[in-house]
Amino acid sequence: MLATRGRRPGPPRRPGRGNAGSRGDKGALTLTYVIIVPVFLVAVMVIVQTSLWYLARQAALAAARQGADAARAQNAQLSAGPRAALAFARTSASGYLLTPAAFSTGSSQATVEITVTGRAPRSPSPVPRRPVTCSRPPPSAPAAARPPSRSR
Repeated sequence: MLATRGRRPGPPRRPGRGNAGSRGDKGALTLTYVIIVPVFLVAVMVIVQTSLWYLARQAALAAARQGADAARAQNAQLSAGPRAALAFARTSASGYLLTPAAFSTGSSQATVEITVTGRAPRSPSPVPRRPVTCSRPPPSAPAAARPPSRSR
């Protein structure tokens, strides 16, 4: 039997192959993770911040709708709309809409427009926070209530 020093018996090695071919691939997987993982995390942070902004926008719109309904009630004062909108925003949307404010600019005795502003909560991301502003104008008149248009 042939004595081998430190080698296990097996197929003979081919010349020019062996560990030399795998040396160029060392660290390729790590480099891939170094590039892909931060991009993936930033994408997740952008999605989370956009979701928080959308929730704040929907909360502001619901508060504006609530204020418009309160101001539209019979014999209601114009200040009833912003008060109702702020009350709704502070109780029902307290986690989604930060520092809410409500205004009834553009309102008159015939029309009601409530504007609710605030800020969305910030996630720990590099995405800048956008302010949230929603207004609820009066609904348009239904087609049956509008005077017929004359076209000649």
